[in-house]
Amino acid sequence: MITDDLLRAQLPHTLRQLDLPGLGELYRGKVRDNYSRGDRIVMVTTDRISAFDHVLGTIPFKGEVLSRLTAFWFDKVKDIAPIHLIDSPDPSVMVVRKAKALPVEVIIRGYITGSLWRDYQAGKAGAYGIPWPKDLRKDQKFAEPIITPSTKAEYGQHDEPISEADIVGKGLVPASVWKEATDVARRLFARGQAWAAQQGLILVDTKYEMGIADGKLLVIDEIHTPDSSRYWVADGYQQRFAAGQEQEMLDKENVRQWLIKEHGFSGHGAPPALTDEVRIMLARKYIEVYERLTGETFASAVGPVAARIEKNLKAKGYL
Repeated sequence: MITDDLLRAQLPHTLRQLDLPGLGELYRGKVRDNYSRGDRIVMVTTDRISAFDHVLGTIPFKGEVLSRLTAFWFDKVKDIAPIHLIDSPDPSVMVVRKAKALPVEVIIRGYITGSLWRDYQAGKAGAYGIPWPKDLRKDQKFAEPIITPSTKAEYGQHDEPISEADIVGKGLVPASVWKEATDVARRLFARGQAWAAQQGLILVDTKYEMGIADGKLLVIDEIHTPDSSRYWVADGYQQRFAAGQEQEMLDKENVRQWLIKEHGFSGHGAPPALTDEVRIMLARKYIEVYERLTGETFASAVGPVAARIEKNLKAKGYL
């Protein structure tokens, strides 16, 4: 069991970045340090946390939680679509097949909340080309999941909402590929929601990244993690919704709400520094959702993540 004392002890050992040029050509994203060589990528999931397109700092054990949870989910959905995972030489590392990523993220939502709710309130949700009803309430469930895609911006830039018609019309993704991608996304989301429900959770919304390798569509990056997805505790959802109360969240929205409510920050200017208490709070949320979804107790050793990764990569012949 990971206690608050262990989380606090891990704070100085979190992985901000991994500098191992021997792994190949580096592309550093918001959360991952990707080393590319040939047809493979060594994908290192750091402990960085980002929100509103800003990297805010690090969260204890976050990279390990995301990688281990992604591997768990990939195993559960590999019958739905090909996945890019080849090997997991370290709890924070995935070796994956290189693919040409689609220039848009497939975001699918079962409920109206988060950024979509904020846009809906502000009258800015029309960019998706969807005729939204005028009487929706925060955290309301849709009759059917809705796809609200976004463009994929470079690090430091903002992702932008886009309609499915514009994705095809502007030639960003061929119509046949986009249809396949959205069909896959709907099946992945249904599988994810069904499993989450069995574990007492609601998979509220998520984003999928997909790419093309050898002419075939692959599911890439991460899947159904608390970074890429929103999870609510199912017990009490209806009562909280009826009362207009906040849902019990086990995902990154906790830090977004802290930024908005405590600091009035939603992406403009310099973000506030994360307190150690917020870092520990978010680590607890991520570990809880991992344990609920997998049915396993999360265990990991306190210590330098970078040193552990380097040791494991050498042992497996990647360095």
